[in-house]
Amino acid sequence: MRKTTDYLHNIYRYAVAAPAMVALVMVSGKGIAQSKNPVIDNIVKEATDNSQLQKLAHELFDGIGPRLVGTPQMEKANQWAVAKYAAWGIEAHNEKWGEWRGWERGISHIDLVYPRVKSLEATQLAWSPGMGKNTVEATLVILPDVADSMAFQQWLPNVKGKFVMVSMCQPTGRPDYNWQEFATKESFEKMKKDRTAQTEAWANRIKKTGYTSKTLPLVLEKAGAAGVVGSNWSAGFGVDKIFGAYTKTIPTIDIALEDYGMLYRLTESGDNPKISVHTESKERGPVPVFNTIAEIKGTEKPDEYVMLSAHFDSWDGGTGATDNGTGTLTMMEAMRILKKVYPNPKRTILVGHWGSEEQGLNGSRAFVEDHPEIVKNIQALFNQDNGTGRIVNLSGQGFLHAYEYLTRWLQPAPSYIRDSVQTHFPGTPGGGGSDFASFVAAGAPAFSLGALNWSYGSYTWHTNRDTYDKIVFDDLRNNAILTAILAYEASEDPAKTSREKSVLPVNNRTGEQMQWPAPVKATRKGGMD
Repeated sequence: MRKTTDYLHNIYRYAVAAPAMVALVMVSGKGIAQSKNPVIDNIVKEATDNSQLQKLAHELFDGIGPRLVGTPQMEKANQWAVAKYAAWGIEAHNEKWGEWRGWERGISHIDLVYPRVKSLEATQLAWSPGMGKNTVEATLVILPDVADSMAFQQWLPNVKGKFVMVSMCQPTGRPDYNWQEFATKESFEKMKKDRTAQTEAWANRIKKTGYTSKTLPLVLEKAGAAGVVGSNWSAGFGVDKIFGAYTKTIPTIDIALEDYGMLYRLTESGDNPKISVHTESKERGPVPVFNTIAEIKGTEKPDEYVMLSAHFDSWDGGTGATDNGTGTLTMMEAMRILKKVYPNPKRTILVGHWGSEEQGLNGSRAFVEDHPEIVKNIQALFNQDNGTGRIVNLSGQGFLHAYEYLTRWLQPAPSYIRDSVQTHFPGTPGGGGSDFASFVAAGAPAFSLGALNWSYGSYTWHTNRDTYDKIVFDDLRNNAILTAILAYEASEDPAKTSREKSVLPVNNRTGEQMQWPAPVKATRKGGMD
């Protein structure tokens, strides 16, 4: 751990924490930190010798699959988690926080049928309207570059009975790192310049219609289009981001860059390609949505709480393995280990598996609203939500004295885990991004366990490639160990954590002093407008 706090103060704290100092021993050729604390030693041993991570990952990602809010898979995941906790002797329940549009994904078949036959790599977007047993064959039309909104209205009748292509044709399907490795500098720079100009021109093309990327599909639908076709490339080989549809009666589909580019060029050159689209989905009406909450009851201070946190829902292009399946499994495994080696904590240890984080932190915001008695007594909350990598960043989130207790709680962790963690104190409070922010806004000391990247943004975050095989289980095991140790140390700490806030710095962009984020109300009924 790289200390960023006062050196002499940390020397003093290190001396106070001497009972938990580490002595390295060699286990299977690897340096493993063995402390003088049997609980910490047993946490490491249980996580190393009896890891349940691969079994849990298989059951959740391969068996249940993605967990889009309002789907049967999300409900099944909630029930699965409660059953798992019960099997470990941990009390758990599903707590309703609202209602959401119920929807269930069915099969997608999208094929090129003229001028040749080819099955396309494509899928319907989340909440896309189902086509029943119907299959539609139609030609494509590219969104035109019109002069203004009036010209667009004059062109609009051309979409009737056709699939409308609403994404630009990417100039390359190679990620930038591939160009950087093999292209000449001049070629790479030219490609980036041309791509930037093309991207800006396409954004302007949409703007000149008088609509946005959100409102345009509804206009095309009303004008009689057969469907809306896009390609949301995620800047990596074979990877697209799969979000939600805006159409109400016609399908919205995403086609992979390679196939989309082919269709675009065929359409542009006048070859009149025809595609066949068959997508099935089921509307379920408003359905209840839940957070899964589990607890190990405290013995000495049961009304003070150490909380573990990860969102349970996902987008459904892949199986939500690293967003946020790996965060979910880190917290489940940490709870399993703690129940086995630390069954009688001083403070109550809670875990929250939140719903609808992807639509605006709704599950955690609802919990904060519904449980002020817990929020005001949180000793610390630890949240993980940025992929499979080992934890390497921990910020004080603007809490003035976070350096004192977080530094102390990190010390007993094995050095091969602890030394990778860079701390930032006092840091600045997160206003969004993941569920810890819901608690920070309410003044609770909540912290994000920031993970190593592993190409998260391009390859797995909200993509069709976010699947089991992207998990790095060695990193995940280390994260479970660190989380369990932090929870143990926070539970055992004689002192209650300070909530004193630091004076926030001036925003360099605006020149104004930053303000502490304000709580935001949860959307309790969503997706039904």
